[in-house]
Amino acid sequence: MTWQSPIAPGISWYQATLEERPAYPRLEESTSADVAIVGGGFTGLQAAYHLAANGTDVVLIDAARLGDGASGRNGGQLGTGQHWWPEDMESKLGPERSKAFFRIAEDAKSHLLDFAKTHGINIDFQPGQISVAHKRNMEFSFKNHVEALAERYDYPHLSFLSKHETEERLGSNRYFCGIRDIGTGHIHPLKLLIGTGKAAATAGARIFEMTKADNIEQKEGRIAVSTERGTVTADRVLIACNGYIEEHLEPGTAAKVMPIRSFIAATRPVTKSEKILPGGESVDDSRFVVRYFRKTKTGELLFGGREAYTADQPKDISKHLRRQIAEIYPALKKIEITHAWGGNVGITMPRRPLVHEIMPGVTSIGGFSGHGVLLSNYCGKLFAEELLGQSSELDLYRDLDIPAFPGGGALRKPLLFLALTWFSLRDRF
Repeated sequence: MTWQSPIAPGISWYQATLEERPAYPRLEESTSADVAIVGGGFTGLQAAYHLAANGTDVVLIDAARLGDGASGRNGGQLGTGQHWWPEDMESKLGPERSKAFFRIAEDAKSHLLDFAKTHGINIDFQPGQISVAHKRNMEFSFKNHVEALAERYDYPHLSFLSKHETEERLGSNRYFCGIRDIGTGHIHPLKLLIGTGKAAATAGARIFEMTKADNIEQKEGRIAVSTERGTVTADRVLIACNGYIEEHLEPGTAAKVMPIRSFIAATRPVTKSEKILPGGESVDDSRFVVRYFRKTKTGELLFGGREAYTADQPKDISKHLRRQIAEIYPALKKIEITHAWGGNVGITMPRRPLVHEIMPGVTSIGGFSGHGVLLSNYCGKLFAEELLGQSSELDLYRDLDIPAFPGGGALRKPLLFLALTWFSLRDRF
């Protein structure tokens, strides 16, 4: 029977191409642990693995199945750096902090690929990513970005693409220039997620699916995470719900992390004669309401975007994405779409990750703002290393100023509609 996520619409191509997807039990009775983790995405599972592998007793609970959230349903692009380009971060945080954040993102990239190799996880890695400009006046900033990373960040893997070169690489004349990055790539995120879950369970972490956290409170010197059928009592708690954080569970995080619905469609395999992405790179464009696409190893085009004017869960996801595909690839306007799905991307106001303590012993991590494949995995590892006394790197994120959205959690949805509508209009002009 095909599994339909209770927290996100549509059946993903990722799920349809799995050979197996292990199921984990519900929590049926109260238990205790050294560390309790709420959320079974990349952050929670990486933390669970590294803690359990070092002898810590860990219980992880997830409200749905592992991979039902953004970690198992995203675009699969690794990217380079943080959300903001380093030269832009320099003006906001200073050159030294900007370089520290770039270094941590490169460490995150190496960690992800090394983790998959060490644990025998076939993540379908393909090298290369292209960032493209949807406006003509972006050429200077694209060229400057290539130079800045080579000269100040010791990252020689970028090359500027002229309009003609961009057309050749994409098989589309829709964009004005681009940047090719051969130091990164794209993956099958659900394979990585499932492999990380297996590694955590093998290391000794106790994982429970379909177990929703209802409340978190301090009780008799420890922290109690209550669920429908039992309570997990622990010395430390990690909340790793990202774009699925609920206000009743943790209002402080909900006020600072806004969920944006993003949608992806998978087409039938494109042929070589169609000359689409002949180099196999993934693509992201410069729109605020970003469009991102790539070919899988078997040739399917995965195309992601967000339509600001649709309902939160449109009845026909593929209709809106087909229109966007046709804007970039007119010849594909009638191509067969085999799968269409959506999910939440967690963003913060400054588009930087949120790491904060909501009460003594309870840490919340999220708001990766479109860079979650790399950063969520690594932040989970850093959380574990912090508890084990092995690293203090997580303080880089903890020291960031992440303000609440105006109106807090209660106004997230109306603000989301207004913001996406406004930026969608800006993207057009």
